[in-house]
Amino acid sequence: MGPEGPLVMGIRNYFESQKDLASIRMVGPGKDGAQLEGSKDFSKQFMVRHSVPTAQARTFQANESKEAIQYLDGCKAPIVLKADGLAAGKGVIISSTIEEAKVSIKEMLEEKKFGEASSKVLVEEFLHGIELSVFVLTDGEHYVILPEAKDYKRIGDNDTGPNTGGMGAVSPVAFADSVFMKKVEDRVIKPTIAGLKKEGISYKGFIFIGLMNMQGEPYVIEYNARMGDPETEAVITRIDTDLVELLDACAKGQLKNYKIAISPNYAVTIVMASGGYPENFEKGKIISGLNESDKAVIFHAGTINKDNKILTNGGRVLAVTGTGQTLAEASKHAYVAVSKISWEAAYYRKDISLDLLKIESQA
Repeated sequence: MGPEGPLVMGIRNYFESQKDLASIRMVGPGKDGAQLEGSKDFSKQFMVRHSVPTAQARTFQANESKEAIQYLDGCKAPIVLKADGLAAGKGVIISSTIEEAKVSIKEMLEEKKFGEASSKVLVEEFLHGIELSVFVLTDGEHYVILPEAKDYKRIGDNDTGPNTGGMGAVSPVAFADSVFMKKVEDRVIKPTIAGLKKEGISYKGFIFIGLMNMQGEPYVIEYNARMGDPETEAVITRIDTDLVELLDACAKGQLKNYKIAISPNYAVTIVMASGGYPENFEKGKIISGLNESDKAVIFHAGTINKDNKILTNGGRVLAVTGTGQTLAEASKHAYVAVSKISWEAAYYRKDISLDLLKIESQA
């Protein structure tokens, strides 16, 4: 279960209901606010209610697979199918043909491909553009915008193969200039926070906004109620403000006029995964080379310390983050560090940041 699970289940509400826990300052929304991530249908309707730009979509219940198939006949491929509930980052299917989409929606609605998460499914138009993620920390009234990032979801180079939890990330993003980010703030961030307040939802925490840049115009793909991985590893290496101080200000409702210091440096994160991920993979492989580079920060995710040895203990094992004054330098530092780390059947993408380097070279 990721960090979104406890939020959606109401961990904040539980703490606030207990006398011995209520005084603990928390960063993260309550159950009602976490619906932005916990229910794709709620999230989509919220965007529509508050005029947040997003793709057109229609939601179908478990007993409406025939209606969904009929609806697909009027759609254009590719088409996006989204399980309504949490599915560990794997509840989204992009179908290249309408026939593929029909097969998938039957699997989701009738065969419960993603369990209860797909008891409702959104059929959504496919947005053409370049994805990026924008992160906001809000105390319910005010907010600060954190560094943006672009992540790489698919397992294979050149964005091939199945989706994963994320195989790498880059920050900042070349095309997210001041003009584009002003549009994001005015058209997405401000109406989102105002909408939460209007609906009586007290929200203290992160809002992860998954965006599509369509010819310079921002469209929201999804909200998350927490920071994303591996974007977080790229983003926090660029925040020069004390993180604890920042989170404390959020929890206390004191973000008004808060100034966050952001490094101009670039950060590139490479995820090193177990062979076979995101399908079946083996654990317990000895990792070597963790201390061979001082040019990158190594974040541990799926690891365990056993008998004074670091072993693999998950699908996505490490997030290796290089920084530098240029994107090329940050990428070099990350990949040099990765090249020195090894274990049996270790896997990583070789093309993280290459697309953005091409954009930079064409500018």
